[in-house]
Amino acid sequence: MKQDMIVILDLGSHENTVLARAIRALGVYSEIYPHDITAAELKALPNVKGIIINGGPNNVVDGVSIDVLPEIYEAGFPVMAAGHDKALCEVKLPQFTDDVEAIKEAVKSFVFDTCKAEANWNMTNFVNDQVELIRRQVGDRKVLLALSGGVDSSVVAALLLKAIGDKLVCVHVNHGLMRKGESEAVVEIFGKELKANLIYVDATDRFLSKLENVADPEQKRKIIGGEFIRVFEEEARKLDGIDFLGQGTIYPDIVESGTKTAKMVKSHHNVGGLPEDLQFELVEPLRQLFKDEVRACGVELGLPYEMVYRQPFPGPGLGVRCLGAITRDRLEAVRESDAILREEFQLAGLDKKVWQYFTVVPEFQICRCTRQCALFRLARHYPRRQYGGCHDRYHRAGGLARPDEDYRPYPQGSEDRQPRLLRYVSEAQCDHRVGVRLTDDNDSLTLKTVGLLFFKTKQQRIEQ
Repeated sequence: MKQDMIVILDLGSHENTVLARAIRALGVYSEIYPHDITAAELKALPNVKGIIINGGPNNVVDGVSIDVLPEIYEAGFPVMAAGHDKALCEVKLPQFTDDVEAIKEAVKSFVFDTCKAEANWNMTNFVNDQVELIRRQVGDRKVLLALSGGVDSSVVAALLLKAIGDKLVCVHVNHGLMRKGESEAVVEIFGKELKANLIYVDATDRFLSKLENVADPEQKRKIIGGEFIRVFEEEARKLDGIDFLGQGTIYPDIVESGTKTAKMVKSHHNVGGLPEDLQFELVEPLRQLFKDEVRACGVELGLPYEMVYRQPFPGPGLGVRCLGAITRDRLEAVRESDAILREEFQLAGLDKKVWQYFTVVPEFQICRCTRQCALFRLARHYPRRQYGGCHDRYHRAGGLARPDEDYRPYPQGSEDRQPRLLRYVSEAQCDHRVGVRLTDDNDSLTLKTVGLLFFKTKQQRIEQ
């Protein structure tokens, strides 16, 4: 990698990723490393221009206060500390909050004036660097990629195609649990437009027969995940000369897998579980990127908007959004309702403003209702500081409230008010039985909205 880098040493802060994103927003690359990294290890990293020691409340491990190694201050790099009064450097700042703009202003002078870093972190440079690195790693050998059609795998596929062309072999497994038009879009974009070496496997009947009469969501996940591995393995064994496996690992996957001062948020794997005789060397070109940077990379590579900005989607697909036992009719219902909700949000210009929105088909039915019914769920993240007294007032109401004036968890004067969103969705397709729920995860609050969505399936529209 040719870009200049600011190294963040994790000394127990909750805001390591926020700091890294703020520095990258200035156009300078940044990565997070453990507090006990040695001077030799630091010097071995490419293009390091400076170090920020990022202190916080998690600076005690096994009952012992932790610190960076003294040799770090003698390694020859400018050093700055935040939230760490014992640091042996001149530039010391209070502990960072989650305000990206405030962090950018606080570190800007250190990054550019003290460290003399160049603002050369952008997606054009990233793509060019990765193309060079992929070609150096792969040579004239082949890479196998499980192309789900999600953002990460689609961007990986486009990047590998740019780097190695027909040496990439993509396998798309349609398990019958995809969103409306998703598998068709993969075939159209990668098979027809980008001329990728794409193997399309329609395993719908196979998956649905395995899922018949299965209602438990965890059992569904295990069946879907296990069957996917078996299908992928069968296709891989048909191919000769495959040495590499492409994966859509991104930077949060690495950070969330835990550090010495932070608990593991979740374990990550992409195509894990392959037998020992089918082990490949990994190619993970997106492992440096945050999710918004992955999307920016997709735009740089020319992928269509609908693919780059599509909603997060679980590996088991609509199988876990169809509550209870799965049938083809119920899958059609959740697929149609999800398509309606996504279309309405895009038409209203809300698709980039709401973090996540989707529908589920419940196990209950509405009496005397001739239309299909699904639940929709919306989610947005906000820093706790934005809520003020609304947060306390909301929780005193018991956590679930109607979206009236007293319980709007938004700052006054906000242009992006939840009631407008609720009114729009309600007027478009829904009734008004809507609730709002807040969940607290220490540093931010997640606004979750649920409601009923009534719609007509394709068959019902044909019959009219």
